[in-house]
Amino acid sequence: MTDAFRKVLMIAYYFPPMGLSGVQRTVKFAKFLPKFGWKPTILTVEPTGYFAIDNSLLKEVEDAGVRILRTGSFDANRLFRKRGVVRMPPEWVRKTLQFFGDVFLIPDTKIGWKRRALKAARELLHKEHFDLIFATAPPQTDFLIGEELKRQFSLPLVLDYRDAWLEYPFKYFPTPLHTFLHRRMERRVVKASYRIITTHRRVKEGLLKRYRFLGYHDVVLITQGFDEEDFSSKERLSRPGVMNIVHAGTFYAGRNPATLLLALSRVLHDNPQVRGRITVTFVGNVRERDRKLVKKLRLQNEVSFPGYLEHRECVNQLQSADVLWFVMDDDNSSPGKLYEYFGSRKTILASVIDGYTKQLLEECKAAIWVSPQDVQAHVNALLDLFSLFEKKKLPKVSDEFANRFNRLSLTGELAKQFESLMDYDRNAFVKVDEVRA
Repeated sequence: MTDAFRKVLMIAYYFPPMGLSGVQRTVKFAKFLPKFGWKPTILTVEPTGYFAIDNSLLKEVEDAGVRILRTGSFDANRLFRKRGVVRMPPEWVRKTLQFFGDVFLIPDTKIGWKRRALKAARELLHKEHFDLIFATAPPQTDFLIGEELKRQFSLPLVLDYRDAWLEYPFKYFPTPLHTFLHRRMERRVVKASYRIITTHRRVKEGLLKRYRFLGYHDVVLITQGFDEEDFSSKERLSRPGVMNIVHAGTFYAGRNPATLLLALSRVLHDNPQVRGRITVTFVGNVRERDRKLVKKLRLQNEVSFPGYLEHRECVNQLQSADVLWFVMDDDNSSPGKLYEYFGSRKTILASVIDGYTKQLLEECKAAIWVSPQDVQAHVNALLDLFSLFEKKKLPKVSDEFANRFNRLSLTGELAKQFESLMDYDRNAFVKVDEVRA
């Protein structure tokens, strides 16, 4: 890399070796940005305890030559740093921990990283010239770090909303005071930003409605996506003549496999000739309650739990599937896994509510939509899918549709947003609005 590259400091608490889908967007942006003239440096936390570890994603960014600056953090995850992988807690424990975190830690449980991250970033920015700061959230602590650095070093700040802040379905605001404080924080960082990126149309709409000083072009939709390079393997993992349904992701809160499992149990009970010809694979962290439900329904021969897999192995599972199951009970989140489903080009069984995500699934023309809690609708969908499977007529996502979500082209869109804030003559940023009302 040469001095012709512009330099961006990317603030991301969640980053490999941490796994799960929250890290992949930043990994892929960092991997591909140099192709568009931008040299990223990642500011993140030291390796710590987490629900999943994915060294393959870490190797991917290291092989791409991405510099990673790590700091310690005073948060609960550091208590498990020697253990590495932390087991997913029971749902009542997760909710209890979330409640206390939301009551006492604002904006989130990662606020203990802010002081150390700022110290490391300031030292770096005093030594080297950077063109832009990019902060991705959650956690919203990343936004606060970016806002303070922008104010001190007069660099343009780009915010990346992977999920909503105030409308996030798993965020709890115990009192009106908590709501006020969060809204005030968000308003401050939004006013400090020079461009906002969102993964979901609903998030963009919410920001524009809440902050009237934002113009339509101040908030840009760049969806989640998939990396075509991850889909190189063609290994077949399921048995011939068996329709394999795969779900990839973590179950928590109201998202669980109960409706699908109950439907599968009914299908096999009412159609014994189908037993042994439909299997379901759940890739990701496993909760004991889900294992118990499988045992209760006597589906041990049909359902498997390979556990959390490194990213390429997970993608291999997607490629080997006949049908991919997607479940979503809100319309404000944007799980990255859906876009990898598109990248696999496979048929999708979607348990979703009305809204933007459902519209997207309908547009792909390879999805069957059912209401998340409707067991009979799932029964009917499974039978319809199996009939299509036997006839070798399962619908596929077209290349034209899938390519809209290619990580390489999406990173190109991000680079265009970065470039729009640059002064080409002086290699410095241009303030679009010095003061926002």
